[in-house]
Amino acid sequence: MADIKKISDILKEKGTTPDVTVSFEYFPPKTSKGCEALYNRIKIMAQAKPLFVDFTWGAGGSTSDLTLELSKTTQARYSLTSNMHITCTNVERDTVDVALRDCKEAGIRNLCALRGDPPQGETKWTASDSSFTCGLDLVRYIREHHGDYFCLAVAGYPEGHPSVIGEDGKCSPEKFKSEMEYLKKKVDAGADFVITQLFYDVELFFRFVEECRAYGITCPVLPGILPIQSYSGLQRITGICKTYLPPDVKAKVEEFKDDDSKMKAYGIELGSEMCRKIIAKGHTHLHFYCLNSDVSTFAIMNNLGLRTADPTVT
Repeated sequence: MADIKKISDILKEKGTTPDVTVSFEYFPPKTSKGCEALYNRIKIMAQAKPLFVDFTWGAGGSTSDLTLELSKTTQARYSLTSNMHITCTNVERDTVDVALRDCKEAGIRNLCALRGDPPQGETKWTASDSSFTCGLDLVRYIREHHGDYFCLAVAGYPEGHPSVIGEDGKCSPEKFKSEMEYLKKKVDAGADFVITQLFYDVELFFRFVEECRAYGITCPVLPGILPIQSYSGLQRITGICKTYLPPDVKAKVEEFKDDDSKMKAYGIELGSEMCRKIIAKGHTHLHFYCLNSDVSTFAIMNNLGLRTADPTVT
């Protein structure tokens, strides 16, 4: 296995080249059979030459061992750069220390430092350790105890964090200002780049990047793309994230809500259109929340003329 680079260095090498690059995000399956299926999927998707692949970490560290195993195995088996999520939701300091130690031993050099979501079945987030009340605490802790060994990604919210979005579906100017100031603190504490929450209005992403620059956040800001798969799935995720749906998107979603095939096809069409606009604005890296499937992600990439998989290789 080749030496694993830090994603920050990879992005610096990429610089402002016009070549469009991608990364893929996966979640840990619940069964061993699901894990084997995911490895087979990663084998196929590795042919697209992603800059890196993400693996999420369950609330409270519930999938910490599996997340590490997926990250480690993917690097060793497919020579891909893994970006492992780590959160501080319902997590004690010892759990974080063990995870960071295990990452070093496994050759994991890239982490996405997050506060995390409430545990399943709960609606409110609480800290289990006073040392970790937010993602900023995690960034500071990792830098304090591990220096610059790890490249650290953090989350960015073009519409504001769900917790500060009001009943009207909007984040007030005052709260959005606080959001940007907080993101600046995370970057100043040592975050190397930002991956955004999903969005379906590209203008919100463009405004967010402009705000980042205005606040002195100069690191890369990567757009998070989640292709629409189904009506129920969209309702669930936009409900959790309080994601804005433009009127034209909402109308199409309602039109196709009872036809899964048409909904998925529309998700590919919309995702392709969004990515074209993003690329046209000079943003040449796309981060796909692919939901452990290559179908919609590769369809969008094909529409953009990007390298995907060789159909003769399985």
